[in-house]
Amino acid sequence: MARPLAVVIMSAGKGTRMNNPDMAKVMYEINGKPMVEYVVDLALKLQSHDIVAIVGWQKDSVIQHLASTGKGVTCVEQLPQLGTGHAVMQAEPSLKNFDGDVLVLSGDVPMLSYATTSGLIAYHRTQQAAATVLTAVLDDATGYGRIIRDKDGNVLAIVEHKDATEEQRTIREINSGIYVFDKAKLFAGLKHITPHNVQNEYYLTDVFDYFWKGNLKVAALAAQNPQEIQGINTPQQLEEARSVMARAS
Repeated sequence: MARPLAVVIMSAGKGTRMNNPDMAKVMYEINGKPMVEYVVDLALKLQSHDIVAIVGWQKDSVIQHLASTGKGVTCVEQLPQLGTGHAVMQAEPSLKNFDGDVLVLSGDVPMLSYATTSGLIAYHRTQQAAATVLTAVLDDATGYGRIIRDKDGNVLAIVEHKDATEEQRTIREINSGIYVFDKAKLFAGLKHITPHNVQNEYYLTDVFDYFWKGNLKVAALAAQNPQEIQGINTPQQLEEARSVMARAS
C-alpha cells in the first residue's frame, strides 16, 4: 500500500511586485480561478490525505475562498512571516496525527502538472530519501537557489542566490521550492534550523543541513518542462501563465 501523502501549500506571500497591496498574491485569477485553487486541485488529484494552506497577507480572502470551494483545505496563519522554514513549522499541529510523506507546494505556481509531481513523489520513495527536491535547468538562473551536486549526482547543498559565490552562480540547475519530505524527519529537522543568513529568516532549505549531518539522503529530480515550476511574481508573468494555461485547456 502506498504511503499516505499530505500537502502543504505556501500561500502567505504579499506579492510586492504585483503592485496591488490589497490582494493576496495567490488570489490572482487565471482563466477565472485563483491560482491557489489550481494547486489545491493538484493536491486532490494526488489523493492527499491532508491539505494545509499557510496563509498570511490578506489572509481572509484566501481563507474565505478556499472554504467556499468545499475542497477540505485547512488554513493556518503564519504571523509574523519569518521565511519558508517558519511557514512549514506552522503546519505541524494540523499534521499531528498524520504519518507519511509531505509535499510542499507554492500557491503561486499554478502550472505544475500531475505527471511531474506524481513522478517526484515516486522518485522520492524509490530513493528512500529524507527529502527530494524538484529542480529545473534554466538558461538564466538569476535569483534562484542553486543545486550543488557531487560527482555522483547526490545533492550536497542548496545555496540561495544572494548567499552564493560567483562560481556557484554559474550553476544552471535551480531549486523550484517544491519538495517531498518524510514527515517525521521534516519536523525533527525544523527544530534545528536558525535564521543566520542575509535575510534573518528560517529557510526551509536549511533542514537539508540537518539531514546531511545525520547522513540522511537528499535526492533531486529535474522537471522535464521548466515552465511548470514558474512562480507568478509579476503582472507580466501572470499574463504569460494565462496564455499558456488557456492554450493547454
